[in-house]
Order: sequence, then C-alpha cells, then structure tokens
Amino acid sequence: MAKRKVENTPSQAITEPTGAVVMLAFPDAEILDIAGPLDIVCAAAWFEEGAEESSFAAARHTKPLLVSECGGPIETQPSGISIHTQPLKSVGSRKIDTLIVPGGLGTEQALERPQLIEWIRRTAVRSRRIVSICTGAFLLAEAGLLQGRRATTHWRWVDELAARYPDVTVEPDSIFVTDGNVYTSAGITSGMDLALHLVEQDWGADRALDIARYWLLYAKRPGGQSQFSALLPAKASEREAISDLQAWLMNHVDADLSVPALAKRVAMSPRNFARVFQSETGVTPARFVETVRIETARRRLEATSQSIESIADSCGMGDSERLRRSFIRRLGVNPRDYRKRFEQRAS
Repeated sequence: MAKRKVENTPSQAITEPTGAVVMLAFPDAEILDIAGPLDIVCAAAWFEEGAEESSFAAARHTKPLLVSECGGPIETQPSGISIHTQPLKSVGSRKIDTLIVPGGLGTEQALERPQLIEWIRRTAVRSRRIVSICTGAFLLAEAGLLQGRRATTHWRWVDELAARYPDVTVEPDSIFVTDGNVYTSAGITSGMDLALHLVEQDWGADRALDIARYWLLYAKRPGGQSQFSALLPAKASEREAISDLQAWLMNHVDADLSVPALAKRVAMSPRNFARVFQSETGVTPARFVETVRIETARRRLEATSQSIESIADSCGMGDSERLRRSFIRRLGVNPRDYRKRFEQRAS
C-alpha cells in the first residue's frame, strides 16, 4: 500500500502502512468478506472528504493483490459472482502490510488444502498484520496463527472454533478481537468494522470517519460490543409450549420471569421446566430472560430519550446498577457509553 502523508493530532499514535495488501480467495468464499474490507482498507490511502469520482481512478496504485491457490477466476458465494485472482506465487518476496483471509461456505474445503494452509503460515510471518473475516479464523487457527491467542468468528461457529482448536481463547460476543498483530472479526459485515479500525490505526480517526460517512457505516462500533445475532437466543424451540412462551416473554420483559412463574405458564414443575427449556433452546431460562431484557434495553437506549433508570425498570432489570452490571458483562460497555455511541439523533 502506498504511503501518504497523514495529518493527526500529537495524541494519535499512527502506524503508516507499508507494503502490499494481500487478500486470499478460495472457491465459495463469501463475496462481502472480500469486497467490504478491501474497499475500506484500500480507500484509506487516497480518500479525501468530498473527493471527485475521477480521483478514485487515480489511485490504482493502492489496488490490492487478490490471490488464490492456482489463480484465475474464483466463484464466490452466495451470489455466484466470479472474481479474477492471481496465483499464490505472484506474491513472491514482496513486503506485505496486511494479509486478509476471508470466510464463507468454502472454508471447510479450504481447510483440507495443506498447501494453502502452509502458504498462509509462511506468508503471515512476513506480514505486518494478519486479518481474518468471519470463518476465515478457522484457516488462521489451522495454520497455527491463533495458538495461545484470543479470537472470534461468526456467532454460529464460535462453539465449533473453540472445540476444534482448544488452544484458542474464543470470545463469542465480540465484533472483532485484536491480539498482537492478529485481528479476527465476526460475521461478514463486522469485517468492515474491523477494516475501519485498521484505517484508524494507520491514517487516524478523521480518515476513518470520512470513510464511514461515505459508506454510510457506523463510524465506530466497539470491538467488545456483542454481535447482534449472538445477543439474541440462537435457537427457537420446536416444542409449541416453549416457543409460545419465548414469544410471550419477549413482549413482557417487565413481568415476573422467574423460573417458577414461567413454569406455571406452561404447566410444568420448575425443575422439569428448567430442564426442558435448556434442552430445547440451548440456554437456561435465566440466561434467556437476561438476554431479552438487555436486547430490549439496548433498543430503547438507541431509540428513546428515556432515562437509564426508567429503562432499567421498564425492562424488568429493577434498577440502573443491575442494568449497568449486565451491560458490562454481556456487551463490554456500560449503558451510558452505549447510548453515546448509538443513540439515534435527528439529522
């Protein structure tokens, strides 16, 4: 990536990028895992607020190197869009700034390509930083790059990543995780959150904000904020009584949602209800209730001007201190700071 003068305040610690941005591709990779982060990372070298479209074409020197095992066209998913790639050997001995590994439906097949895994391992050694998007974390783990590190991936596969690679500390709720020079992101669009984070590191907060405005993205979601889909219960019950209870519960967060009260609604003993509920949904009743209450509070913090104390009460959390503890434990941020980041304001 070409260097460019960066204007920043003295308090900002900026590391100017050097070398090439290399994106790996493989059959049935997720197209947004590739295009989203690349557009953001590569735009940072030339993006100026209010720039004319003609200036975009002048920045072809920032074009990344898109490679696959054999080169040529690679079909991506889910759209079937075909992208042109160079063979792995085209990277040669050039200096690498950022190595990016995407995920997608083809990840499992890519894991069975020992030459590809070995290439990732060898190339990572001479890269300033290594990045995975979504299930690309599995490829980094297979290459031994996550050993003893913290990492994340798409919420649907966090348990599998943890089970398959027990030497990796998997953080299931994080949008992205930084551990040394290795960066892993959660599902698909969180790769763009991570890309903005990389831009901020390299070019400063103002450049990241300019790009976020242009792409109509959140300027900054904290890496510790829970994945939206991970916050909601991942499994709906197939047993009608339990699924009906789940639906009712989501609309009555201020009710008595203790195990005895919920068991009574479905005509079960508390002990049997707790066992059946966890078997059907994968979480305990208490965990489900807290999750739904936090999600409700999160939405109200974003969309209303209710006081935090009032939101805590209306969501069945009792008081603001209990809500604060739950937010920090589950989202990694307190309600007040969350509201500052995501409050919906009139234009």
